[in-house]
Amino acid sequence: MTTTDAQTQIEETVKANDVVLFMKGTKTMPQCGFSSRVAGVLNYMGVEYADVNVLSDDGIRQGIKDYSDWPTIPQLYVKGEFVGGCDIITEMTLSGELDQLFEQNGVTFDKDAADKIRQANG
Repeated sequence: MTTTDAQTQIEETVKANDVVLFMKGTKTMPQCGFSSRVAGVLNYMGVEYADVNVLSDDGIRQGIKDYSDWPTIPQLYVKGEFVGGCDIITEMTLSGELDQLFEQNGVTFDKDAADKIRQANG
């Protein structure tokens, strides 16, 4: 896949889905700890999201880093906007910012589950 094709595919995926996680592995079988942590948060909170396995396509793996100008995987997008990687998502989950982002963008999630994550890590 050419860089241009990868960029086009990434853009179409990001625009076609409310929430997208570019990760190593899949939401049911993450292939790295950071991807696993972010997928775990989204899964636990009951967020409906598209998962893109960067390990299955080198064009996408490099392309997503160029697309976001962010060097690491995973990368979370909400409503077409890059939100962040593992550390940022973890911080946003614990601060409640992720809840606010989902609420502002009409993304359905389990508020009780989000509260439980904060209680467990508080």
